[in-house]
Amino acid sequence: MSGALPTVAAFTDSYLPTVNGVTYTVSSWHEEYQSRDGRMPVVYPKSSHTPGKGEHPVSSLPFPFYDGYRMALPSTPDAVRDADVVHAHTPFGLGLAGLRLARRSDTPLVATYHTPTAEYAEYVGPDALTGVVRAASERYERWFLGHADLVLCPSERTCETVRALGVDTPVEVMPNGVDTQHFRPTDPTAFLSRHDLPTDEPLVGYTGRHGYEKRLSDLLAAAEDLDVTVVFGGDGPARDDLEAEAAERDVDARFLGFLDRDELPAFYSALDAFAFPSPVETEGLVALEANACGTPVAGVDAGALSETILDGETGYHYGEGSIPGFRRAIRRTLDDCDRLAENCLARREEAGVGRAIDRLAARYRDLL
Repeated sequence: MSGALPTVAAFTDSYLPTVNGVTYTVSSWHEEYQSRDGRMPVVYPKSSHTPGKGEHPVSSLPFPFYDGYRMALPSTPDAVRDADVVHAHTPFGLGLAGLRLARRSDTPLVATYHTPTAEYAEYVGPDALTGVVRAASERYERWFLGHADLVLCPSERTCETVRALGVDTPVEVMPNGVDTQHFRPTDPTAFLSRHDLPTDEPLVGYTGRHGYEKRLSDLLAAAEDLDVTVVFGGDGPARDDLEAEAAERDVDARFLGFLDRDELPAFYSALDAFAFPSPVETEGLVALEANACGTPVAGVDAGALSETILDGETGYHYGEGSIPGFRRAIRRTLDDCDRLAENCLARREEAGVGRAIDRLAARYRDLL
């Protein structure tokens, strides 16, 4: 090993310019690691993203079942072959390339379980095949994770999911962290004006991929009897249906589309409450980003959000599938906004990416 930190080759099937939690986690880890004079080269599917220092695109093709994603050929650039540790952020394409590199060079393989593949089975084919795809994906995940030396999960709920697969590899919680230097309270005046958003009524919003699995239609249903404006940032396959449903329900919903990362702190700061109905999160990174900007969260008591949202401290939970419960959680969050915002800001550094890298570097050294 050279330097104070081990050299870590990160392999991911999801990277910039795609917007999701995996992308932001890998890119923020890469940046933080480099800021400490460490090397964490990233291998990712070639796209429109212009690679910077330590970023290595490989040939890829569009993924036909999920818009915005690309499939990379499982190849390994020469620049990462000297890695002390291999870290796979996917079990597929480039995850296989990482597994192959770890085997050939006899280096430890760490795998982060970001997303249960089975949750996205509905995108791959007709309903009749969903069960088959789920079962096959779980068997494959069990095989891949079983070849790792350590499996990391961003929440305890996600660790339970991995253990339920029957994986023998050690499984540990490792929160991904957020960039608290970037995500901080920001004056939203210019943002509100640029997007023509009202300043005389509460803003309740969400940003992220508009996927059907996120249950964003629940937010429109909950907002139907609330005197609020709902603001959606991001894009995805469910957007057209969400816009049609908002019109049908006569909900004042604004769809801003893709927001540049530099706009997100102002987006979060503009909201009175962040609403998060997705039951499939492994961490719910956008909830932590909102909290880091001083915005409390009304979210479902399911998946990782049961841990990410501290009920009564950084927001409020509601029972999965309960629209009245969601509506009450939003109302409580708005009514208690000032106190909750103070709590969110007091906990900023605990959720920082710097804290995550401290823990991550320690585990790399332990494996070596």
